[in-house]
Amino acid sequence: MPGSLVGVQPSSDVGQAGTVHGIEQFGHQLLLWGTVGVAALVGHRLARFLRVPASVLVLVLAAAAGGVVGRPSLGTVVDVVTVALIVILFDGGMHLGKRFRTAIGPIIGLGTVGAFLTAGLVALGAHFLFGIEVKTALVLGAALAPTDPAVVFSVLANRELTGKTSAILEGESGVNDPAGIALLVGFASFATATDTSMAGIVVDFLRQMAVGAAVGLVGGAMLAWLLARVKPLASEHRPVGVLAIVLALYGIAAAAHGSGFLAALLAGIVVAHSDTQPTHDVRRFTTTLATMGEITAFVLLGLSFDFSELTRRHIWLTGIGIALLLVFVVRPAVVLPMLAPTRLGRGEKVFVAWAGLKGAVPILLGALAVQSGVPDAGRIYAIVFIVVALSVAGQGGSLGAVAHRLRVTTRAVSAG
Repeated sequence: MPGSLVGVQPSSDVGQAGTVHGIEQFGHQLLLWGTVGVAALVGHRLARFLRVPASVLVLVLAAAAGGVVGRPSLGTVVDVVTVALIVILFDGGMHLGKRFRTAIGPIIGLGTVGAFLTAGLVALGAHFLFGIEVKTALVLGAALAPTDPAVVFSVLANRELTGKTSAILEGESGVNDPAGIALLVGFASFATATDTSMAGIVVDFLRQMAVGAAVGLVGGAMLAWLLARVKPLASEHRPVGVLAIVLALYGIAAAAHGSGFLAALLAGIVVAHSDTQPTHDVRRFTTTLATMGEITAFVLLGLSFDFSELTRRHIWLTGIGIALLLVFVVRPAVVLPMLAPTRLGRGEKVFVAWAGLKGAVPILLGALAVQSGVPDAGRIYAIVFIVVALSVAGQGGSLGAVAHRLRVTTRAVSAG
């Protein structure tokens, strides 16, 4: 008996020392992560002061810090950014609200058919101009299909777009984010499996959109009813309750093989239609949370990126070439014909074509491609990173001047 106790004691000491070391190591990690977070916030404010896109600063700073802080696992990044995107899309739907109906045709057309065409045209260019294998090129095209209006609005400083132009850009992005994700999942399966057909991808895409839309519309209507009629929920708890329900709607749609992201967006649009005081309280909460989510997404996606991927042979040439192809050929070829029947002015149509900036979602999709085991996924991730950085810095930096030159109507807003 004493012998066994003697044998246990050193093991206990070692375990205790290991626990203390683990706590200290975790503390150092939190310090570094906290420093990166503060640097991201400072970079966000600095970018606003300098009138340069905040997203690209945060992204590049985080990527540079990744070697010091340590890179989070790709699974963790995908999970956290997914939650952030759910909140961002629900908040986007809340802000879009009744304006969705004013431009429903262009929004749905650009968000779905436009996403398909963008993915296909980028894939064609990547294959024939840069020699990327067809299946890999399709995954790359799907990753670059989504747009990000938050980047557009952040680079306009204290101005905001008005009318249908704003509604189209916001709505298109809200719809093409889920569409791009659904396409990437399908094309990733096509690239890694032998029993997946293009017809199957189209059917699966339509099913995901239909199920996501049904869950979002029904769930949003129920949520709006609860906000208007259920009084016992204290006002300070109401936003948290709404967030929990939105996350549940995402889960329901995903479990039914639908697009949970589309469900979150449409739920936000439906709730915004109720236009009650509880809705206004929820909107303030989700806006704050969405801003935090956007910063978190760019920080994590930046940290997950390995700069050594940029040393690959010809990777910069390919990235720049695809960025130019996307901006000057693909985007105008997709957008301008689809906007031709609308009553938008010529300058507004050109501006919508120019303002298809890329943001966090394409990088998330690049990470998903790596996680899915797509052939040459590291190359896809690097190209997407380059395209997003060039899109935000190049297009984003010129957006204010382009809006002024095309006489697109904007209005001053509080710097808040």
